[in-house]
Amino acid sequence: MITRIVSLSGVFQYADVTITKCKCDGVMAGQERLDIHNSSIPVVCQACEARHKGVCGAMTPDELQRLSRHTTIRRHPAKTLLVTEEEPIETYANLLSGVVKLSKTLADGRQQIVGLQFAPDFVGRPFQKESQVCAEAASDITLCYFPKTIIEGMLKEQPELERRLLRQALGELDEARDLMLTLGRKTAEEKLASFLYMIARHIDPTIDPHETNTTSFDLPLTRTDIADFLGLTIETVSRQLTKMRKSDVIRVENNRHFLIPDLERLKEISGS
Repeated sequence: MITRIVSLSGVFQYADVTITKCKCDGVMAGQERLDIHNSSIPVVCQACEARHKGVCGAMTPDELQRLSRHTTIRRHPAKTLLVTEEEPIETYANLLSGVVKLSKTLADGRQQIVGLQFAPDFVGRPFQKESQVCAEAASDITLCYFPKTIIEGMLKEQPELERRLLRQALGELDEARDLMLTLGRKTAEEKLASFLYMIARHIDPTIDPHETNTTSFDLPLTRTDIADFLGLTIETVSRQLTKMRKSDVIRVENNRHFLIPDLERLKEISGS
């Protein structure tokens, strides 16, 4: 069952979440990171990958200070509903850890997963009054929230910040095209391999996928969600996972923890 805790629109109903005020200082994009022991940057910001790889990497120290006065970090458990379709938007967020599931619902209640977001993605769409998708925590997540008015004002003043968001939007467009190809032309085995390869490349923002050929992760979606996302039945997903496990393409522990011993092999199976 989905538990409504807090939405991106700022609507609170009931919650048991950890909240931390984020006091951010920073460096210009492209500068070398400062060591955690001799830097004046607060620890909460030093450990934040979004500050280096996400939209905050485009901000000057003064802009980070300005944003930090309105910034709050919240942790939400899996299945937390963040925002619904057509809900007014009052806040945006950087995804610091975990996976967010985006979906759309038809008038008769049928639902389709249309995308996944990983750290350090920007959650929300600027200059839009209402959400066009439903956003839900697919796993335990950490979000860094800031008011809509503040970030939209900074976007008008800071071209590099605008470019960062444009790059993310174009990346999501490329991923949507890849998903269209996957759904329309790939076999069940290729679909599942493509999904697992996408998770392996994106789920941990601290790891460069180009520098390692082995990775492990907790699967953020249920088999039902995976079937929905890929246009397969649950039985087909289970059969393909079993086939991959027997071929040592994947190794599974405790039903949720996946080890990929050879990412290149998985990529080849995906048909990419």
